[in-house]
Amino acid sequence: QVQLVESGGGLVQAGGSLRLSCTASKRILSIRSMNWYRQAPGNQREFIATITSTGSTNYGDSVKGRFTISRDNAENTLYLQMTRLSSEDTAVYYCNVVTLIRSYWGQGTQVTVST
Repeated sequence: QVQLVESGGGLVQAGGSLRLSCTASKRILSIRSMNWYRQAPGNQREFIATITSTGSTNYGDSVKGRFTISRDNAENTLYLQMTRLSSEDTAVYYCNVVTLIRSYWGQGTQVTVST
């Protein structure tokens, strides 16, 4: 059973940066995409960023130009570099891996941006 574990969340001041990591417990085959989502209290889960099996990336409008998604296949790890954070970025951040046959989710990591 594959497990995804996010890390790197925490408390940061507005304008600051954080890098989130998501590590898989073992190699995942037939990946179609690796994604980041977030969910703030009272809100629906929001798409943040995706990186496909070919390396193409795409971002949600709210984070374009501030966040960067990347991956290290050798380390089975997905990253999200977040810059110019604001209070509106406060949420639980989840990583997601979609394969040909199923979707895996991490447990989430809290990011809190203070003003």
